[in-house]
Amino acid sequence: MRATTTTLPGVMLIEPSVHEDARGFFLETYQKRRYEAELGCVLDFTQDNHSRSTRGVLRGLHLQRSRPQAKLMRVVRGAVFDVAVDVDPDSSTFGRWVSAILSEDNKHQLFVPAGYAHGFQVLSALADLEYKCIGDYVPEDETGVIWSDPDLAIAWPIAEPVLSEKDACLPPLSGQRLSGARA
Repeated sequence: MRATTTTLPGVMLIEPSVHEDARGFFLETYQKRRYEAELGCVLDFTQDNHSRSTRGVLRGLHLQRSRPQAKLMRVVRGAVFDVAVDVDPDSSTFGRWVSAILSEDNKHQLFVPAGYAHGFQVLSALADLEYKCIGDYVPEDETGVIWSDPDLAIAWPIAEPVLSEKDACLPPLSGQRLSGARA
């Protein structure tokens, strides 16, 4: 496994070791002791999720206000453009974002610590994401940032995304007070 730091504190791109031969492949998608040692943080995952979406679907940018979730994202089918945004106004990287292409081919993972806004856009005809969360999903605690916030200027690959009604109505980052969301 190789973990690469990004320009946002704690956000890491993970390249698992893949053992491949004529029969197929094997990879370890998570091993608590090794991931904690190599990422340098305690990973007490409490929930696993599976999301399926079609090309152009954009989910996010989501986070929880007082009960932040960390996420370990991976794609098992297809490809996505995955994004983490620093929404803590007390951070030196406030308003900055990082992205990674996660796909069934590259088998990369993105670790997004608690307190970052997170979203993804599907690049393939269909994509299945499986991700582990630290902290439970609490619907009444959820908030987010509009995907098209001009202050963030995220370079989404598909200009006209398919959005849920909820995601289409999220507010811009400016004016929101989200400090304290980062654990």
